[in-house]
Amino acid sequence: MPVQISAARDITWSQDAQTVTATGNAKAVRGDVTVTADELVAHYKKKAGSQGQPASQNASGVSALDEGNAELTELDAIGNVHIYTATDNAWGDHAVYSVGQQVLVLTGKNLKLTTPQDIVTAKDSIEYYANEHKAVARGDALIVAKDGRSIAADVITGYFADQAEGGKPAAQDSETLGQGGNLKKVEAVGHVIIKTTADTATGDRGIYLPPTGQARLGGNVHIIHGPNELAGSDALVNMKTGVATLLAGPGGQVSGVILPGSGKSQ
Repeated sequence: MPVQISAARDITWSQDAQTVTATGNAKAVRGDVTVTADELVAHYKKKAGSQGQPASQNASGVSALDEGNAELTELDAIGNVHIYTATDNAWGDHAVYSVGQQVLVLTGKNLKLTTPQDIVTAKDSIEYYANEHKAVARGDALIVAKDGRSIAADVITGYFADQAEGGKPAAQDSETLGQGGNLKKVEAVGHVIIKTTADTATGDRGIYLPPTGQARLGGNVHIIHGPNELAGSDALVNMKTGVATLLAGPGGQVSGVILPGSGKSQ
């Protein structure tokens, strides 16, 4: 699938470096995915037996890469990066997309990914692995659902259902943002905090299943309901109903502090 590249300032082809660099309000469009940035650097390799420039250019100054003489291998976006489809958006300072591995890594300040269902933020990176149908947010990672429920952790990994399996045909050559399908499982590791409309539950690790709304926390678990707090080794949390149930581990026990008249705690 060809990549259409345009820029407000200039587009430079380096035969030695095998790069095409677009500068000034640069834009790359591939299928239904658009990338904009201050600068875009497309890395390519020549196809066997090809000669000449890798990119053809039309009268409007738009270059087409990954067709004809050249094959795109990597796309770097630098400065004020915005990656989007009709439904999803991602922002950062720097993005690297490896075509062969189908991996997108977004870094920088104010990292953010939005979908119709969730908002994801992170401090260190947001990564998307198309072949594995998963996304990873690292460093103060946070997922906030549209109804206000949230999961925070050091690292959050989300696994997506294949769109073709969910009754929606997968796009041809699908590989980046917007092609993951519905979120089917979330794994959270390190300083996990789950918030529902009624409770806050914390632990060392957790697994959340969005289709059912069920979450399980493990390791030094605490459930806070108003002024009441319960502690144990594991907990089940229903993100849809807000009901949290504390479980005792083998040979352990559940403990807590409940203030009279403070309301029902589960």
